[in-house]
Amino acid sequence: MSRASRRAAGSWRLHVDRTACDGRGACAELLPEAVTLDEWGYPIVAPVLPAALRPVAAEAVAACPLLALRLLPA
Repeated sequence: MSRASRRAAGSWRLHVDRTACDGRGACAELLPEAVTLDEWGYPIVAPVLPAALRPVAAEAVAACPLLALRLLPA
């Protein structure tokens, strides 16, 4: 699926600013369907986030203490 068709379908993606993140893991606690943690506690995000998870993803973005997580159109 192309980027344009994913955007038209309402898909979103999470972006992690790896220089700002300190690995607290709040995003993984709030959104385990799309975020896992590596062995050091830093997030690994799914490449595309379904539109149905967008409200919970927005909560995870807001809960990031260092503003290292953003929600962007896919």
